[in-house]
Amino acid sequence: MSPPTKSPPPATVWWSNAIFFVFIHVASVIGIYHRPPNLLPRATLFMSFLLWQAAEFGITIGYHRLYAHRAFRAGFSVRLLLAILGSSAFQGSIKWWCVCLRHRLHHRFTDDPLHDPYAATRGLLYSHMGWIFFKPKYDRLNSVDRDDLENDSVVRFQHKYYVPLALFFGLVLPTLLGILWDDPLGSFIWGGLVTTVAVWHCTFLVNSLAHWDGLQPYTDENTSRGNLLLALLTGGEGNHNFVSNTNSHAFPHDYRSGPSTLEWDPSKWIILVLHYLGLVKGLRRAREEDIVDAKEYMQHKHHDHVAGKKDDPSWNGPEWKLTDLKEFMLQERGRCLVVVDGFVIDVSAYMGEHPGGSTILRAYSINLNELALGDQQKQKWRDASWAFGGGLNNHSRGAVKRMREIRIARLLE
Repeated sequence: MSPPTKSPPPATVWWSNAIFFVFIHVASVIGIYHRPPNLLPRATLFMSFLLWQAAEFGITIGYHRLYAHRAFRAGFSVRLLLAILGSSAFQGSIKWWCVCLRHRLHHRFTDDPLHDPYAATRGLLYSHMGWIFFKPKYDRLNSVDRDDLENDSVVRFQHKYYVPLALFFGLVLPTLLGILWDDPLGSFIWGGLVTTVAVWHCTFLVNSLAHWDGLQPYTDENTSRGNLLLALLTGGEGNHNFVSNTNSHAFPHDYRSGPSTLEWDPSKWIILVLHYLGLVKGLRRAREEDIVDAKEYMQHKHHDHVAGKKDDPSWNGPEWKLTDLKEFMLQERGRCLVVVDGFVIDVSAYMGEHPGGSTILRAYSINLNELALGDQQKQKWRDASWAFGGGLNNHSRGAVKRMREIRIARLLE
C-alpha cells in the first residue's frame, strides 16, 4: 500500500446532482406558494411530518449508525426497512452515500481541507451543502474499508435499484397516500418535495452546525460540537462531539449519540426497542473508562489551561529485537501485530472493535514470511507509523491512549 499523492485532483461540477438539488428546492418554493400550509388538510400535514421523521430515522439509524459506524447488527427485515426509508431521503444509496464512504473518510480526516469531503474549515456554507455540487474525487477514499457494504445483500439490492426506490418512496408514495383524503397534489408537494428539502438540510446540519456552534465536553481536537437544536432536528444526532475521540469524532462506534439517558436521542431509543424485540443485536458502546477519561481531561484542560498534547508515558515493558519478534510470532501464530513508532502493537482482540474496520489493520500487519526471509525493504512499508500518524487517519488523543494500552514490546533497531 503506497502513500497517496499530496492533494486530490481538482473537483469538477457534478451537474446532474446540482440540477436535481436546485430543481427540488425551486419546485418546493413554487409548491408552497400555490399550496400554503393553511390551505392543506390536517391529514396532509400529519403525513408530511411522519414521512420526514421516517426518512430521518432511515438516515440516522440505518445509513449512519448501522452502516457507516457499524454500531450494531440488524436482521434482514430491519436492514431492508432502513434501506427503504433511507432511499426516500434522496441522499444516494447506502453504498455511496456521504455517510458510508465519504462519511467514513470524514471521520478519518475531520477538518482536513484536502481529505475531509465536507470540511468545516472550508466554511459553513461549503460544509452544509457546497460539497454536494462537486463530484467526489478523494485521494484517500480507496483506503476506506468497504467490505461490509459489498457483502451485504440489502446494500447491493438498494444500490442496484436506488433510483426507482427513491422516486417511488420519496415522491410517488406520498402522492398515492394523498388520494385517500382527496389531496394528491398537496401530498406530493408537502410529503414529497418539502419533506425532501427538510430531510436534506436537517441532515446537512450535522456537517455544518455540528462543527460550528455548541459544546465540546469530550474533545477539542477537531471542530465537532453538540447542541440541543441539532438533536431536535436530526432524530437525536445532537451530541456530535461524542461521536469524535476514538477515531476522530469521540466515540463513533457507539450506537448512542451520547451516553446520558437524559439526552434527546430517539434514534437510540428505537434501537433499544428493536434490541429488546430481538431484531438487532451486538450494540456497541464506548468503554466507560474512556468516556470518563475524555471528560476529565477536557475539564482539567479548561480549568488549568493546559496544552492538548498527547502525553507519552515512559515504557517499562519488554524490548525485542527482530529475532524476538519472529520467535513470538512463531509461538503465537494467528496474532495480528502492527508496528507504530517503534512499538509492537497486538491488535488481535481489537480487530472487531476498530472503527476503521479490520481490513486496514491486516494491511499493515507484520508478515511472518517476510520476516523469516529477512526482507527489510518489504518490512518498511509494513510499518504502520505513517498510517497511524495521519497518513490514513487523524487519530485522536483517545485513540492514541487505547493504542498504548495494547503495546506489548518496544522493537529495537
